[in-house]
Amino acid sequence: MSAAMDAAALEADLNAMILKGAILDAFEKHYAEDVAMQENADPPCRGKAANRAREQAFVDSVAALHAVRLLGGAVTGERAYSEWEMDVTFKNGQRVLMTQCAARRWQNGKVAQERFYYNKSG
Repeated sequence: MSAAMDAAALEADLNAMILKGAILDAFEKHYAEDVAMQENADPPCRGKAANRAREQAFVDSVAALHAVRLLGGAVTGERAYSEWEMDVTFKNGQRVLMTQCAARRWQNGKVAQERFYYNKSG
């Protein structure tokens, strides 16, 4: 199996877990110990422990996850791209329709880098 096919299968499994709402389980299974995760042009957060804490904080801030939709995606070699829409109510009562694109680089069967692109103003 080629590296692209491996990345495609891994990406499909990761996305399926996210669609089921298993965000933290997906993180544990698919992310490298030295993963670098980045929001837009912000500096990357490095390391699985630091990024786990950020993922946990997001999950803990959610009162209700109404819908998660994968709008599309592509895999080229070790790079994968997916466009997401999430309808979320946070614990502060604010309901938000979040849209973002996730760009991932797979290495040795794990996500080594991930960057999210989205409009911060709303």
